[in-house]
Amino acid sequence: MQDQKQLNFPYLPATAEDRQEMLKEIGVRTFEELLSHIPQSVKAGPLSIADGLSEMELTMQLKELAGKNKPVSRQISFLGGGSYNRYVPAAVPSIISRSEFATAYTPYQPEVSQGSLQAIYEFQTAICLLTGMDVANASMYDGPTALAEAAYMAVRLSNKKGIVVSGAVNPEYKMVVETYARSCDLPLTELKDCLQRGSTCPDAVKALKGQDIACLIVQYTNYFGIIEDLEALAAAAHEIGALLIVSTDPISLGSLKAPGDMGADLVVGDAQSCGNFLSFGGPSAGYMACRQDYVRQLPGRLAGMTTDNRGQTAFTLTLQTREQHIRRAKATSNICTNQALNALAMLVYLTCMGPQGLAELGQVSALRAHYLKDKLTALPGVKLTFAEDKPFFNEFAITVKGAESVLERLKARDILGGILVEKYLPELKDTILIAVTEMNPLSQLDAFATAMQEVLAGADKNQSGAKEKVLTV
Repeated sequence: MQDQKQLNFPYLPATAEDRQEMLKEIGVRTFEELLSHIPQSVKAGPLSIADGLSEMELTMQLKELAGKNKPVSRQISFLGGGSYNRYVPAAVPSIISRSEFATAYTPYQPEVSQGSLQAIYEFQTAICLLTGMDVANASMYDGPTALAEAAYMAVRLSNKKGIVVSGAVNPEYKMVVETYARSCDLPLTELKDCLQRGSTCPDAVKALKGQDIACLIVQYTNYFGIIEDLEALAAAAHEIGALLIVSTDPISLGSLKAPGDMGADLVVGDAQSCGNFLSFGGPSAGYMACRQDYVRQLPGRLAGMTTDNRGQTAFTLTLQTREQHIRRAKATSNICTNQALNALAMLVYLTCMGPQGLAELGQVSALRAHYLKDKLTALPGVKLTFAEDKPFFNEFAITVKGAESVLERLKARDILGGILVEKYLPELKDTILIAVTEMNPLSQLDAFATAMQEVLAGADKNQSGAKEKVLTV
């Protein structure tokens, strides 16, 4: 046991001497030198907090700093693009806050983990019902890594290497897939025609026939909110010998036809919109479902239902030999312990909503989105980015001159008007992606349209300039 007097802080197990010895073994002199490869621009600076504060004074200062945050609840938000401001029923935090669910760790001992295992089993069942697939795993880290893992899975199943991704897939999801592909030397092709037409063209997929393609990745609804023709894309993917991977927002599946019913081979998504708060970007959980024939290559773990030696219903982990804790270097994935608590939140949410509630929620979101689209596109200088005949769900893209400035001026009015698409896709200059949920009542839609009209007319210039002066003092 270490001498307590040598420890600078009793809750840190390593002494200063221990730290120096470790640094010497690694080959660096200081901890800062160990982190020298990290760009200075992304390193956090020291906290501006005075020394010698009492606990009370420190608490008061931190509360003052925290008060400068501007959460979505204090603004009118139309942000989307993968993370959505949706209502979380009180039952969700109440249930997942129970001590039985305090850990996301893998329930290896079924005899003492029946509650957790049952929750996982029911989560898997809910995902299968939503996606129209045969089997689902016990959740993933998040939507982007679930999509990348699905691409890996398709490579293993097909014994091919090529990955084709639609340009209408969420750019942040696409970045994670690209990172995975680059690390394993898997060629990745992006279908760029989507950026002109707003959706994935089946003919562009068929043109790849004869190439070494493992999978086609699409999003449903896609990044621009448009509902892809999955049946046509599934036929095109299978024609070139590729599997169809579909990334989807689970809320939309309460209203739209399930991907599994339209030919999808693997379906993934993120649990954030179902019972998980925005929480400054996380955490969330991913999900993955596939056809029964592919279950042996499904990453992560599965919970199964059986009967014990007394004939009672029992739950246990099954088909977990893919994980790194058993197969190590031969494992198909590094997914092991994951976001089970966030997956449980999704399960509780779906249980509270039920099929009818989810369908009604989707209908409210879609109707309000179309109402706002009509209000905005009626304004001079605002047009729908893609053709009117492109059906969309609760998100849509508009094009307006000086989009970045428009968003900043809306923000000065406490309206988060959407995502500047050109930040991720430079080809779509002056494009704004707008999301509408049940958290946007008609009064907010009208307020947004009125504010947009005034901003475009230049009526807010003096007000905006005054605010900017205050901020720069």
